[in-house]
Amino acid sequence: MTPGLPACRSELRCGKQQGAVTAEFAVALPAVVLLLALLLAGGAAGVTQVRLEEAVRAGARASARGESSGSVETIVKRLAGEAAVPGLSEEGGWRTVTASSPVGGALGYLIPWKLTASASARTESASP
Repeated sequence: MTPGLPACRSELRCGKQQGAVTAEFAVALPAVVLLLALLLAGGAAGVTQVRLEEAVRAGARASARGESSGSVETIVKRLAGEAAVPGLSEEGGWRTVTASSPVGGALGYLIPWKLTASASARTESASP
């Protein structure tokens, strides 16, 4: 006859450490949530930066074609969002468009990040 199996194979099943996994999970959960929130905030910052860069490129192209500053600002705000603050400057035949915007997303308003982008384009001259 084979000997009987013991009722408890490990301390976990016997109740000596019952609840230890729950306690460890409760300690680790805030760190995991914080890490996830920071990753999401970083993703929102990346998306905001890409939108700003695309907006200033389009604005610089429009400005180089000779469009008005109001039209360029409208283009930048449409592409980067209404929170974007556009700026225009011209120096030596080059037109530079800059824009800055706070980071959106779940944590964007808690963390005061302000991203900027700028693009320059040479002013197009009319051919005779």
